[in-house]
Amino acid sequence: MDGGDYSVAGGVEDVYGEDAASIDQPVTPWTVSVASGYSLMRDPRHNKGLAFTEKERDAHYLRGLLPPVVLTQELQEKKLMHNLRQYQVPLQRYMALMDLQERNEHLFYKLLVDNVEELLPVVYTPTVGEACQKYGSIFRRPQGLYISLKEKGKILEVLKNWPERSVQVIVVTDGERILGLGDLGCQGMGIPVGKLSLYTALGGVRPSACLPITIDVGTNNEKLLNDEFYIGLRQRRATGQEYAELLHEFMSAVKQNYGEKVLIQFEDFANHNAFELLARYSSSHLVFNDDIQGTASVVLAGLLAALRLLGGTLADQRFLFLGAGEAGTGIAELIALEMSKQTGNPIEENRKKIWLVDSRGLIVDSRKESLQHFKKPWAHEHEPVKELVDAVKAIKPTVLIGTSGVGKQFTKEVVEAMAALNEKPLIMALSNPTSQAECTAEEAYTWSEGRAIFASGSPFDPFEYDGKVFVPGQANNAYIFPGFGLGVIISGAIRVHDDMLLAASEALALQVTEEHYEKGLIYPPFSDIRKISANIAAKVAAKAYELGLASHLPQPKDLVKYAESCMYSPKYRTYR
Repeated sequence: MDGGDYSVAGGVEDVYGEDAASIDQPVTPWTVSVASGYSLMRDPRHNKGLAFTEKERDAHYLRGLLPPVVLTQELQEKKLMHNLRQYQVPLQRYMALMDLQERNEHLFYKLLVDNVEELLPVVYTPTVGEACQKYGSIFRRPQGLYISLKEKGKILEVLKNWPERSVQVIVVTDGERILGLGDLGCQGMGIPVGKLSLYTALGGVRPSACLPITIDVGTNNEKLLNDEFYIGLRQRRATGQEYAELLHEFMSAVKQNYGEKVLIQFEDFANHNAFELLARYSSSHLVFNDDIQGTASVVLAGLLAALRLLGGTLADQRFLFLGAGEAGTGIAELIALEMSKQTGNPIEENRKKIWLVDSRGLIVDSRKESLQHFKKPWAHEHEPVKELVDAVKAIKPTVLIGTSGVGKQFTKEVVEAMAALNEKPLIMALSNPTSQAECTAEEAYTWSEGRAIFASGSPFDPFEYDGKVFVPGQANNAYIFPGFGLGVIISGAIRVHDDMLLAASEALALQVTEEHYEKGLIYPPFSDIRKISANIAAKVAAKAYELGLASHLPQPKDLVKYAESCMYSPKYRTYR
């Protein structure tokens, strides 16, 4: 596709021409041969259920295999949304949606795209967390690839077992730190599956270009090891050299099988491995860690947008973090980078405006010897402070960010201290799922007497305080990674650079309008997510071209239009 051709509708590098045909152009439903009748209805990529037309029923031997009625996709969607809303238990909705994904791919994505605000909490946090905890019990059909220690030495062969050849995005986890729920071993597969469904629904990456992978090196979760329905290896986690060798074989096999330009997104690895893997492979592979970089990018976007409410520049703020793991240090580093970009000051100077509290209290100089390497840049001159509320009083932050994975840490005293220091305290309770949030929206608004600007990782309902309705923002990575991934793919980027993350943050912040600010929102509503993703993709791609990291040449003239033209459409195709 050259830069000026915007007639395509969905999917970059579409080998079979199914997505690259314009939406109303008929396509032939190839599987191995032309699919017909019974097999066509059982192939989720081509199945339309009762929406097969009279012509298609004749041409593809479907007569008699379906009741006589012909429904539109819109009517099917209406029926399914009605059915989903009957379920009182979110996990039942999750299971119903997964069943639909395995039965009728286009309809699954149509539901997700058209009802994103309602269904996002089901396919993603918080419900996906519960699904992972119970994955062994609700397991029906395997999705994605499972690579365990049993496959050591044979990982390339395992990748070749996957039917798709043109994979563009891989989301991989080892299940050691699933959300705030801890080690769920092999059952962490729910996370890559959920993330990739969002790559398609929100970022428009074709489903066939997405590959979820779980690397099973065992689990240290006693409950799972003793669970008769556990689906993973029954052994304690491999570590050290054994772990590193398996991961190295995996990374090499992916590059060998899918080439230089497949995006590998690390998801929910434990801290030590997450930093190490990102450092080790970022110079040789196209890698992205959503917990470190995706979270940082979405939080930075919220901060940039909030400046319009807070006044001043980013460098005028003081930041205090509760939690100094992947998310906390990743966000802190990106904030410092953006400050450097805006002021020209060295990054070391900017770091001094950012303070972190871990389980042992404020990270200060006198603790340097005992700190993990990723915490060391944040150890500043200050006497030790044990409690968060005392750290708030000592540091006097304008922004309080929670990434601890532990719920209820922003107590009444902490929020009141923030409100005493600031006219508009910015409070971000980012830990997932909802049960692990540092405080609720209601608590933040009530304890600050309606003055807080609040955002969280998991969704909260609007809240009325003193006659005013506050709509809490959701600092959800789903704003960033689908558009970011699309930008990387359409530019053919070969590496991820920090400036691409900054470009994504700035693009997202620009999508917040006056109307949103009036409701106290620092993120745009998810209902516009495809437009937002296209804008993020365009900015990320532009930065990749500028840095000389893009391989799809020449650069398209209008990157937003080009990004939109490359997005997968969930509308049914006409089969000839």
